Amino acid sequence: MPPPRTREKALRHRLAELRGPQVPAKALDARALAALAANPGCRRRAILDGAGVNKAALAGALGSPSVFGQSQFAFVRGNAFEAKVKADGGTELLRLAHEKLDRAAEPPAGARVPDLTAQGPEGRTARTELALREAAEAATAAPGTWTLLDHPMLALDVAGSPAFLEPDAVVVHPDGSWTVVEIKSFPMLDGAADPAKVGAAARQAAVYVLALERVAARLEPSPRVRHRILLVCPKDFSNLPTASAVDVRKQRAVTTRQLDRLTRIEEIADTLPEGTCFSPELPAERLTEAVESVPATYAPECLSACELAFHCRDRSRAAGAVTRLGRPVRAELGGLTTVEDVLAAARGEAGDPDDPTVAALRRAAALRAEALAGTGRPGPAAAREVAPCR
Repeated sequence: MPPPRTREKALRHRLAELRGPQVPAKALDARALAALAANPGCRRRAILDGAGVNKAALAGALGSPSVFGQSQFAFVRGNAFEAKVKADGGTELLRLAHEKLDRAAEPPAGARVPDLTAQGPEGRTARTELALREAAEAATAAPGTWTLLDHPMLALDVAGSPAFLEPDAVVVHPDGSWTVVEIKSFPMLDGAADPAKVGAAARQAAVYVLALERVAARLEPSPRVRHRILLVCPKDFSNLPTASAVDVRKQRAVTTRQLDRLTRIEEIADTLPEGTCFSPELPAERLTEAVESVPATYAPECLSACELAFHCRDRSRAAGAVTRLGRPVRAELGGLTTVEDVLAAARGEAGDPDDPTVAALRRAAALRAEALAGTGRPGPAAAREVAPCR
């Protein structure tokens, strides 16, 4: 008799069934984990990422191919800028770290840059942990020592499987604490960058912070992992680097909650119909049925973070869901989940008049009708005529 399956093995088997026979799992990276944190309520993304489904291939098979990703020009420009920042043993990068994060420490001079070369992601992860341990010991033995880890490899357990993560750099300060460095090619204009891009970088860095905290917990004494990361970008319209300290405590908390949710992904899997499979090799009708069996929480922000965004947007439009108008609108509308519900409430055909949302909609509809009547433009004579949202 074969030994009974453990809960973890049973979950892996179930996720392999969802992914499809002989379909290799697509490993999660920091961008994918950060996107999960950006939309934690989306059960569809949670189960697909937890099962290791290739969402780009899935989107193509559904007839809504993804254009999500970084352009080749941006990729080349980003690599060139990163090389400039890390030139000369990371002199400029460490200067920025000292200036923005640790002015009280000794200025960096002759910093350690350990070799992190190893075979495979597991080997690189072990080598990175050893380098971090040695850096902490060096900071204790020789006060004032800075260490720069260039593209270290970290591991984070996600739904029972390791996700290998590669931050741009990690700085070990003279006090032994660790800081994540994110190098991006979007500019900082007059000391400020695009808030949306900064937010995305902060969510990505929060994943690295979590992975570093797992490493620190295995060391004795445990080094402090700083929750303020160093974001390095081009200054204004030049190629000169500048930096800003970004607090990622909020993003770290959200990511932690979402990862905890992913580790219980079997709860989502148990709600799916028997035989559900997301293999791109399946006929389009069966694949569409499988995808639609998992509820999605679409928002316009998904277009820049998820390969299935076009498919989910089309479905959201077809259903008249208010989520396609954005999360702020959705939050304001309370229990009104479709455009038809909103219009019916505004016309007085549905909804509780004592509900503040319904009352506000009817007041807005009355003001609109009054304004149109006052201009002489063709329009409804009363608030009961409301044009649908486009």
